[in-house]
This record gives sequence, C-alpha cells and structure tokens, in this order.
Amino acid sequence: MREQVDMMAEWCNTEVVLSVVGGKWKLLIVKYLLLGTHRFGELKQAMPTVTQRMLTRQLRELEGDGLVSRTVYPEVPPRVEYALTEAGESLRDIIGQLDAWGSWYRHHRKAEVRDEDQAGDEDRATTET
Repeated sequence: MREQVDMMAEWCNTEVVLSVVGGKWKLLIVKYLLLGTHRFGELKQAMPTVTQRMLTRQLRELEGDGLVSRTVYPEVPPRVEYALTEAGESLRDIIGQLDAWGSWYRHHRKAEVRDEDQAGDEDRATTET
C-alpha cells in the first residue's frame, strides 16, 4: 500500500487522499475519533449499520495508514481503544469543511427537489384541466 501511495503522490494528491480515507466508513470513523478515544463497541454503536467485519477492516486500514492508533490493555476481558494519531487529527478542519458542505448540499438539494415536485404538481394540474 505504501508504495502505491508514494507512486500516486507524484501525479495526484487527491488520489492519495481517496486511497487513505475513501470508502463509506473511514471519514465517519475519523469524525467519531475526533471526539476522543473510543472502544470498538462505542464506534459500532455510533454507526449501527456498519458490520463488525467492515468496521474491523476499516479500523485496520486506518491504523495501517497511520491515522488511527490501537491500544490493547492487558486486562481480562481485553480492552482495546482507538484514537487518532497526529495525521488523523490533521483531518479535523477538513472534516469540519465537509460537514459544512454536506449541510449546504442537503438543504440546497432539498429545496431543488421541493421546487421540482411543485413544478410537477403544477404541470399535472394544468394537464388535468
């Protein structure tokens, strides 16, 4: 993976970003970890539609890419906590900007759909009379 990232960096930084945080769950995982250290069960509870297998895979990939640290405590039962590394923390402002854009898009798109629905209702009313 690391060789791929190094080769991609030569021609497209966006490709590097997508290779590290792309996917349905990675940015959400990082967003929850921006709130603090969490255990696996807490992350799973925060994202109830992700499967355990997928969450495990995404956490391992984030750890492998240096965004997440995994700490295992020698207790019975074992306790494992996930936290962001400095590289993971560096996404804080970017995720804030993505949240703002998501809010703008959701409201903008909702207004567009509402306008389209109203135009469709008016067209149907005109053709029915």
